[in-house]
Amino acid sequence: MRAFCTPTFVFTTFFFLFGAILYGQTGILKGIITTAGKPLEYATVALPLLSLGTKTDSTGNFLLGNIPAGSHRMVVSAMGYAEVTKTIFIAEGENILPDVELKVQVQNLDDVVVSGTMKEVSKTSSPVPVEVYSKNFFKSNPTPSIFESMQNINGVRPQLNCNVCNTGDIHINGLEGPYTMVMIDGMPIVSGLSTVYGLTGIPQSLIERVEIVKGPASALYGSEAVGGLVNIITKKPMSAPVFAADVFSTNWLDVNTDIGLKFNAGKKAMALFGVNYFNYQNPVDNNGDGFTDVTLQNRISLFNKWSVDREHGRVFNVAARYLYEDRWGGQMNYGKQFRGGDSVYGESIFTNRWEVFGTYQLPVKERVLLQFSANGHNQNSVYGNTPFLGKQTIGFGQLTWFKSLDRHELLVGAAYRYTWYDDNTPATASFDSSGLGNNLPSVIHLPGLFVQDEFTLNERNKLLVGLRYDYNSLHGSVLTPRLNYKLVSKNRKNTLRIGVGNGYRVANVFTEDHAALTGARQVIFTDKLKPETSWNGNVNFVKKIFLKGGTSIGLDASAFYTWFSNRIIPDYESDPNKIIYGNLDGYAVSKGISLNADFIFMNGLKILAGGTLMDVNFTENGQTRRQLLTERFQGVWSVGYSFASIGLSLDYTGNVYSPMLLPLLGPLDDRAGESPWWSLQNIQFTKILGQQWEVYGGIKNLLNYTPPANSIARPFDPFDKDVVFDQHGKVVATPDNPNALTFDPTYMFAPNQGLRGFAGIRYTLR
Repeated sequence: MRAFCTPTFVFTTFFFLFGAILYGQTGILKGIITTAGKPLEYATVALPLLSLGTKTDSTGNFLLGNIPAGSHRMVVSAMGYAEVTKTIFIAEGENILPDVELKVQVQNLDDVVVSGTMKEVSKTSSPVPVEVYSKNFFKSNPTPSIFESMQNINGVRPQLNCNVCNTGDIHINGLEGPYTMVMIDGMPIVSGLSTVYGLTGIPQSLIERVEIVKGPASALYGSEAVGGLVNIITKKPMSAPVFAADVFSTNWLDVNTDIGLKFNAGKKAMALFGVNYFNYQNPVDNNGDGFTDVTLQNRISLFNKWSVDREHGRVFNVAARYLYEDRWGGQMNYGKQFRGGDSVYGESIFTNRWEVFGTYQLPVKERVLLQFSANGHNQNSVYGNTPFLGKQTIGFGQLTWFKSLDRHELLVGAAYRYTWYDDNTPATASFDSSGLGNNLPSVIHLPGLFVQDEFTLNERNKLLVGLRYDYNSLHGSVLTPRLNYKLVSKNRKNTLRIGVGNGYRVANVFTEDHAALTGARQVIFTDKLKPETSWNGNVNFVKKIFLKGGTSIGLDASAFYTWFSNRIIPDYESDPNKIIYGNLDGYAVSKGISLNADFIFMNGLKILAGGTLMDVNFTENGQTRRQLLTERFQGVWSVGYSFASIGLSLDYTGNVYSPMLLPLLGPLDDRAGESPWWSLQNIQFTKILGQQWEVYGGIKNLLNYTPPANSIARPFDPFDKDVVFDQHGKVVATPDNPNALTFDPTYMFAPNQGLRGFAGIRYTLR
């Protein structure tokens, strides 16, 4: 079996199947696209069944060549305009299209999404529910990274995992960060060693939108897409501004700078270049525990994306990103001279990371795409006197074929992923008979094949069936199916989606769980960890309501149920000096309901609100327990109002979380076992100055909420020099340590930054 799953075999087979197809008699189509009597730039003119397309120039003109003679369905579209579809006849030679006028679409602007089916479709057409958040959504609460920007998305929570170094990950429907796949332009960039840091440093001036799929997506994307995926879509060079800059700061003296630049490289290529720089060097200890409330950071990220104009509108783009970060948190008197020592505690992390990814459409009649990505991650860190040195290299290639056959939209693909990982922990060590350890980097080959059929039963019913086969070189064969059904009402205002899917992932504790690295606890494995698997069922209902006067209301409700086997849950409570890892001898469940509602009024008022009620638990030996650090209810809102006559807008955003169980260090630990209800709320004013300038400012964390000051256990003895242990390694209560505690920074559920003011300025040249 292994011989037939090699990448050479997979790609040779697919290139053979998708050989070049010769064209017959062809014609040229020319014309002009207008709106309100004026030329419309960047409108798309496409012949979908032929996978041919182009865009209009600055005068609204277009030219599309090598079109087979005969009748074809033509679609003309542009963002913000109602789509026009018509049948045209192409004769050999030159054909002139009568002028086509697009009308502005005032209501119900439909987003284009790719994450659900791996192809560009309208959000309403997708049989898979996809949530879309535009760049304007994130502007309502500006943050230094996309990680923090997700705090106002329903069912999604950026979780901080450590009081000292402030590393974090993205939780979807209560599931921890390792269950979330993060992609950039559809490519799996962030994984493994970079999970905790990969969501920082993406220049937000170059982000077009963020797509979120909740629930397993392994049938399309493979390992790690167990709880859901986040797909960050960057701007296309053609539609990006010529120059954009965004700089803001808070009264904590942190500064974030985003710069984006578009330029031409000859007549056939266009490129984007972006820089994100974040700097914070002001140690603050407002809670008085002797430790920095927020890590100090010096981070720079460079992003470059190229798009090449090819014949017949075929796709070719490539992008690269480089990130460097130096961050540290610890005792207030910490300095780099104490790095790795046991006199002053600090957690210091140096990160070097590079990424390359792109898409190339093969020069054949059929729509065949070759997608590729590669990244390297080098992390040099110390947690107190415990060093962690990790390196990871990932290569990914994928070939996909899209084919329309009557009422079937077929997608067939082959993928291969190579992962090389090495660190200085037992994760990459082997031991001989003498007990001596040798370094043994982990190498995983993961070839896969997948197929998907999106079948249009009739104009209101659509069925999607997908199946993926992967062969993991360490764990063998993995099969992941999925089934999705969509029903649209006659008036197109109600949509019902039902989905069932399977997911899996292979865990690496030392790259995913910060608590395993701090040195505060001994790491114990009960057995060799097996891959985790999940089954998910979900029901999604969307209703659109249009009232007199132009007011529109959108309701998006979902119910979900995910069942896990082989779930890996760290045990913090059996022994306060250990973290015990093992596959769950039982099962775990994540279930709940959610509702998103949006209200858009013609007077400039816009309200987005949502809530998720969920229960995440695991059952072992007949006992069911709640998952730590997981809320049962989350609510979010965003209220915006535009004073159009004076160019001023107001945004009020916030979230609220119900209590969650917190990790205690034993029965004598006197800290609360549950967090309180807590909320982060923000307000912002934005003033437009002319066509190119914006100034904005406001207040973050209006309620000045911060977690308890004693969140770090024994911060005055971070190396446990005065802790007494018995012969079994358990902490002994003493007069100086009556609660039998050790130093531990994992009691973390909310940011330590309280109320603070911020101000910024944006400049955009189009």
